[in-house]
This record gives sequence, C-alpha cells and structure tokens, in this order.
Amino acid sequence: MDNLKKYNDIFVEVFGVAPASLLGDFSKDSVDAWDSVHQLNLVTLAEETFDVMLDPEDILGFISYNAGKEILRRQGVEF
Repeated sequence: MDNLKKYNDIFVEVFGVAPASLLGDFSKDSVDAWDSVHQLNLVTLAEETFDVMLDPEDILGFISYNAGKEILRRQGVEF
C-alpha cells in the first residue's frame, strides 16, 4: 500500500468520510466534526502508521489534510 493511500485511510477512519472528500480544504475550519479528539486520533494514527514521533509544534500544526502531509514530509514520509 502506498503512503498516500495509508494517509487517506487515516482520515477515512477518523472522520468516516469518503476519500474523494479529502480533496480541497479539508481542515479544522471546514469540517464541523474536527475537534481536539479527532486531531489527537489523526496524530496518533499517523505516528503509528508511518513510524514517526511528532513534536508538540507539529501536533498543534496538524490542522488540515494538507498541513498533515507537509508535517509528515518533513519527517521523511514520501507521498
């Protein structure tokens, strides 16, 4: 399974959305269900899936689909 599919699966699992809805601005500002619990679940699953440990700054910055991808890229994850 490629990394983009794994990343998308994290959002599908946490938010119960179709992968097609991840296009565009999927973020805490545009998704009503996005709260601190969902954000923590995203971070936890991302860390487990990609075997990384995010810094507190990165955890707080994981506020959108695109921001999460950029944070993981800085950790060496290729999409």
